Amino acid sequence: MVEGTNLSEGRGTTRPLELFGAPDIDAQRVMKEMHSLAPQWLDGCSLRDCWFEPTFHKHVGQLCNGIQIHLDDPSYDHNAFRPWRLQALAFKAIRALYPDYDLWRDFAYEYEEGKLAIDVINGGPHLRQWVDDPNAAPYDLGVLAEPDEQAWAEERKEYLLY
Repeated sequence: MVEGTNLSEGRGTTRPLELFGAPDIDAQRVMKEMHSLAPQWLDGCSLRDCWFEPTFHKHVGQLCNGIQIHLDDPSYDHNAFRPWRLQALAFKAIRALYPDYDLWRDFAYEYEEGKLAIDVINGGPHLRQWVDDPNAAPYDLGVLAEPDEQAWAEERKEYLLY
């Protein structure tokens, strides 16, 4: 999901895709806002603020303040961790703290012209619209996501071995 934004996804670091950030955000404030918006969406992992400098791609050579998502410590709970909701919540927190932040990348993504990359990644504009709507609450996105999450849980059930 971070590929559809102007945030670095940590490419060119030793922890790509485990962290995200930018030179112009305050990760501690973002985490605090995430906690105030939907603390239950943070279950199953632990977060910490960090500093990193990408060696290529977005924000190359710039010191970025970001958030690292930890899944290799005792806080990890496979059944509780919901990465899509976690990342959506981070976008919502950034939008709340920085209303004019240029969050969404506008470029041809996966050969799609005329659509924002975040919309292609998420199969439509619903996530972006939720993030950008100052009146939309986590509950609203949960209502949209719940049917798909339940369908996926049902579809994969027969393939679970343990």
